[in-house]
Amino acid sequence: MAVLDQLTSQQAIDLENKYGAHNYHPLPVVLHRGEGVYVWDVEGKKYYDFLSAYSAVNQGHCHPKIVNAMTQQAQTLTLTSRAFYNDMLGKYEKFASEYFNFDKLLPMNTGAEAVETALKICRKWAYEVKGIPENDAEIIVCENNFHGRTTTIISFSNDPVARQNFGPYTEGFIKIEYDNLQALEDALKANKNVAGFLVEPIQGEAGVYVPSENYLSKAKALCEQYNVLFIADEVQTGIARTGRLLATCGNCSCSNKNCSGTPEVKPDLLILGKALSGGAYPVSAVLANDPIMNVIKPGNHGSTFGGNPIAAAVAIAALEVVRDERLAENAYELGELFRSEMNRYIERSSIVKLVRGKGLLNAIVINDDEESDTAWNICLALRDHGLLAKPTHGNIIRFAPPLVMNKEQLLDCVSIITTTLKAFEI
Repeated sequence: MAVLDQLTSQQAIDLENKYGAHNYHPLPVVLHRGEGVYVWDVEGKKYYDFLSAYSAVNQGHCHPKIVNAMTQQAQTLTLTSRAFYNDMLGKYEKFASEYFNFDKLLPMNTGAEAVETALKICRKWAYEVKGIPENDAEIIVCENNFHGRTTTIISFSNDPVARQNFGPYTEGFIKIEYDNLQALEDALKANKNVAGFLVEPIQGEAGVYVPSENYLSKAKALCEQYNVLFIADEVQTGIARTGRLLATCGNCSCSNKNCSGTPEVKPDLLILGKALSGGAYPVSAVLANDPIMNVIKPGNHGSTFGGNPIAAAVAIAALEVVRDERLAENAYELGELFRSEMNRYIERSSIVKLVRGKGLLNAIVINDDEESDTAWNICLALRDHGLLAKPTHGNIIRFAPPLVMNKEQLLDCVSIITTTLKAFEI
């Protein structure tokens, strides 16, 4: 272990390349330590983290309250499976259900597991409550979605890299254009066996694509009209990332004054993950009210680790941090500042087309095609200047720092980004 502790960045990269499956293409930086908005590589260089593990580390790296909750529980009881009760799960289920204003919570571990769980609940509700003939239920999804990479989920993806050579695919899904209410209504009219509509409030992996104003509220109204469950995948957009507790902002406990005047959408099924644990532990969940959640009976669904005592303790602490440190409010204010500063730069830029986003979930679109390596090279240069970000869809760079960032740090990051971009101006 002493030898392993002395690894250089290249040695660590070489080990992963030799012994690990090549299912990721990481930016070449090897991280060793994190605190708040910062991470350090194995050589000791300090960086701003502007990705937050795809919005998992909203509360900042190694938040002391979350780490303390995790370590204390780890020394008491780690796992019972669901064969027995434990004294933490009920506390967590009550806390989170009240926090997000739902009757019940079904605990899982990862975002993809939570999406699969929501799909199963939706289908079972369709057969037992709505009365759709068994095995005929359809779920509407959106093009360019990202809900995970399980076999069922890639079955309704249109990403060829995620899909190719993984068939046969799961049936029962109808794909429509995102942010297109007419397409949704047409699909609802044409298919009497629709059980649910699964949607990301903002399509993160697609390049932080923000839908039109009122899209979500009108989509929910259509779902209600046709007795279809509105399923919100807030794995990336939830837990204060977009400047509100939830991007759907549906009658939750968020105290952000900036929520006023924004249409509220209460999902029938809410999917959470990532920042539900502050990035400290795999924790995900599906929340719903009793008429929907009560279709799940013993033996219908489960997970050995889902709802374990550590996960419960960590999630309570993580949500308390969001509330007590007013992270939704901070994300709103800093997001407005970030887009304002970036738009000032874009006015005279030839390399950046636009900036878009909500709260501290943002992206810039590089003035190049998706097949080019310009965005990748910009991210390498950002790394060299002390800021870590990653491209998505070739010519888009996503920016999502921890929500504990302050104004001074954000402006420093804007300076790093704009200085770096200037070197790529045509």
